[in-house]
Amino acid sequence: MDRPALADFLRRSRERLNTADVGLPDGARRRTPGLRREEVAGLAGMSVDYYTRLEQQRGPRPSPQLLAALARALRLGDDERDHLFHLSGQQPPQHHHVADHVRPGLLLILDRLWDTPAQIISDLGDVLVQNPMSRALWGDANGRPPEQRNLIRRWFTDTAARAVMPAEDHERLGRSHVAHLRAVAAARPEDRRAERLVAELLARSPEFAAYWAEHDVGLRRSDVKRIVHPVVGLLELSCEVLVTDGGEQRLLVYTAEPGSVTAERLELLRVVGLQDLGTRDSVTR
Repeated sequence: MDRPALADFLRRSRERLNTADVGLPDGARRRTPGLRREEVAGLAGMSVDYYTRLEQQRGPRPSPQLLAALARALRLGDDERDHLFHLSGQQPPQHHHVADHVRPGLLLILDRLWDTPAQIISDLGDVLVQNPMSRALWGDANGRPPEQRNLIRRWFTDTAARAVMPAEDHERLGRSHVAHLRAVAAARPEDRRAERLVAELLARSPEFAAYWAEHDVGLRRSDVKRIVHPVVGLLELSCEVLVTDGGEQRLLVYTAEPGSVTAERLELLRVVGLQDLGTRDSVTR
């Protein structure tokens, strides 16, 4: 714990804010710039005495929970928050922001997968980008409204999302969706997008609510998918999941065993492409 640097950082962070920045009413004319110590302490839910001692280099090491509250009170950005943790001798929390911007390197890999279906999704199940084979297999996600590009939401609220999967696989796939969302939501307790998605599905889908109550947890990794395609028939594909460093995005690649009937049908799908698919838009993974 670097007490002098921590005290200096807290003081400077406090002094650059005003009451309007934090939603407090304007008070009497201030002799010094910024918020008062008692205002920061109140915003962070801590005692004024404890906060004062931190600025005076006398306080004990703050807990991670208290540091997170201070970071919110002082309106710190991610880098500033991490700096606060480091000065206090604590490990910063992991960054778990849902990233809609796909990294160029990941797109480069996707572009190279011209003969196999592949798509990039967020860890919450939002389809971010597909290659042509993925659109031929699952339909074009971009043709739907943004809220309908989420695979988990569609599975539990749109029967068309299940139509291309054999009925006997539905329970396993539904449980997998819920277990995955449970793990992601727990890892990102401050993520309002995850919170809203869970609340919506609990309200709209009794099936989701029943699975959620069982508290199964498990991130989706490699799996075997059976798809009843309307043009080429039944496909049995291995789904490999490549996860980015932060875990926020996943590259899903669907492959067939060489020489199999599925491989032949997948090649036919590549030739046919999107020509005979019309407006079909069932995305299930």
